[in-house]
Amino acid sequence: MSYNNIHTFVVLAYKESEHLEECIKSAINQSIKTNVLIATTTDNNFIRKLAKKYKLEVIVGKHTNIGGDFDFALNSGNTKLVTVAHQDDLYDYRYAETVISEYNKHNKASIIFTDYYEIRGKDKVYKNTNLKIKRILLMPLRLKKLSGFKFIKRLSLRFGNSVCCPAVTFVKDNCPNEIFKSDYTCNVDWYAWEKLSRLKGNFIFNNKCLMGHRISTESTTTDIINKGIRTEEDYDILCKFWPNFIAKLINKFYKNAEKSNNINEK
Repeated sequence: MSYNNIHTFVVLAYKESEHLEECIKSAINQSIKTNVLIATTTDNNFIRKLAKKYKLEVIVGKHTNIGGDFDFALNSGNTKLVTVAHQDDLYDYRYAETVISEYNKHNKASIIFTDYYEIRGKDKVYKNTNLKIKRILLMPLRLKKLSGFKFIKRLSLRFGNSVCCPAVTFVKDNCPNEIFKSDYTCNVDWYAWEKLSRLKGNFIFNNKCLMGHRISTESTTTDIINKGIRTEEDYDILCKFWPNFIAKLINKFYKNAEKSNNINEK
């Protein structure tokens, strides 16, 4: 059965990623058929060849900043539900089926997202300190009847970025056109969740691990951590939830979680 009129995977492609084809295949080979297309602000032959191979439309935008690129990708999908697929990540067989099922039960949601595992080299890691902390932070959102309340949504965000961006499907009718646009280079997603938490719409969390997020020493996140930019941005976001002195205290503890982005740590 086709669900092309409901859901779209928009694969956000940047330059030439060795994992792009694997990401595309995981979006195509779902248990139910939905739309898949490629969005990019770095159009090139590598992306075009893969698009031709899998008969996918390529939508080209103008690069502004990281947040702008994400908004461009999100708005490239014309269905009710849009998942912005990061080119290095993978989606399990029942990801699309699960988020569509959740939408049918909770159509007032602004975002629907699943739990995830980390891909470290050739290994799938389902448990480590970082993942445990995020799952604890997300516990309030397991109470789906309360997941539309501002306090509950913000409770899951106020101690750290608990929502994995590529695991998120957006309900476009319940979201503004600009979600990610900001001056941030690392925390564009945490910024987006904080913004959405103040608006109407449930945060629907499914605790099945249905996608894999790749942790790489060459990733943008790793580079930003090494430059110390992330610590500054973490503090800035925490100040949206807490008085400055409490935000500074939490940030000291939160900074320790950055070491989990090291590919060698399990």
